[in-house]
Amino acid sequence: MMATTAATPAGSARASTLRITAVVALLALSVLLNYVDRGAIGVAAPLMKQELSLSATGFGTAVSAFFWVYAPLCLVVGWLCDRFCVYRMFAAGVALWAAATLLTGFVQGIGLLIALRLILGLGESIAFPGSSKIFAAEVPAAHRGSANALVAAALAFGPAVGTLAGGMILQESGWRPIFWIFGAVTLLWLLPWHLVSAPLRSQSVTKPVTEPVAMPRLLRHRTVWLMGIGHFTTNYGFYFLLTWLPLFLVKTRSFSIADMTMLTTLGFVAQGVTALVMGRLSDRWVASGADEGAVRRRLMVTGQALISLAIGALFFAHDLALLGGLLLLAGIGTGLTSTNVFAIGQIFAGPRAAGGWVGVQNAIGNCSGIIGPVATGLMIDHLGGYGWAFALTAAVPAFGALWWARVIPKIEQVID
Repeated sequence: MMATTAATPAGSARASTLRITAVVALLALSVLLNYVDRGAIGVAAPLMKQELSLSATGFGTAVSAFFWVYAPLCLVVGWLCDRFCVYRMFAAGVALWAAATLLTGFVQGIGLLIALRLILGLGESIAFPGSSKIFAAEVPAAHRGSANALVAAALAFGPAVGTLAGGMILQESGWRPIFWIFGAVTLLWLLPWHLVSAPLRSQSVTKPVTEPVAMPRLLRHRTVWLMGIGHFTTNYGFYFLLTWLPLFLVKTRSFSIADMTMLTTLGFVAQGVTALVMGRLSDRWVASGADEGAVRRRLMVTGQALISLAIGALFFAHDLALLGGLLLLAGIGTGLTSTNVFAIGQIFAGPRAAGGWVGVQNAIGNCSGIIGPVATGLMIDHLGGYGWAFALTAAVPAFGALWWARVIPKIEQVID
């Protein structure tokens, strides 16, 4: 009897650990599906743009529309995550973006396409403030790198899976089934989430996970704005590759859809593998006594520099092998940055403010998705092709490397 009684707390602790592990895994899977659905428009572009008679500027506007809602709502959703049940909010967001993805397969013109991109942005705005809130509240600091690396890997494998599956669907069935299939698969995620999060959900219905920090206090903090600008420089190149690379490879470099699929997938796989490996290594360095902030800063600077170099050279590459090598380099750089940009925000914010902080940071950072696609479309239509677009896209992460090295202050918790 005594042995049974003594074992009960240990068994309960193991069950709690397994449940949190399952929640982290499902959050990572949701991010993978997030980027599968978000990036579907880029995979569909070679046929979709032609069928809907979209100019480069029109296509860029449709891509940008996602971020008109997504970027500002990250701030609002982050505030809500610090005050209400984040587990229920996550389920509602996923359901909304899955429906928007599925319905995109029925569009006949740019008006409805833009409307559904706006709804997609509304649903997907839960992903990073919500996951950061859960990580900061539930995941120990010694495992923060691994948890964020899992999400960062999902962020990369999402476009890889989306490009590979979408490319095959595009080649066999056209562009519309891409959205129907991707949306339906995302809806299935709600079933395991409902089961796994049920105990945690019931604990946080009437009160937030931790006492929240007022949003005005966060907005007055200089560091959150500096982090937002750094996040902007991190996102700019990634969104360019996610949105414009398939179209560039097919229409400008005259690669087949099969070759485009292989090249694009290669870069995103490299990003995912790098995120997983460096997430684990950074945790080991921190556990061995290295300063966590210094480690993550160095990885951000290195990643930004690699992205700038790779994108700058991509425009001049015509050979399949060289393009593949440069996309591998870009993937490695993006894997380094995506692993650490949210982890650094979580360090600065601490558990009480993680949702709101990452919401503000992500809102500013995703303004790159508003500006970049439209700027790229305008340059392609009016400046004679992709040259200026590649030049600008290489310059932004180069500036970002300097920003992370010299402007971001000492990385430590600043919100008590």
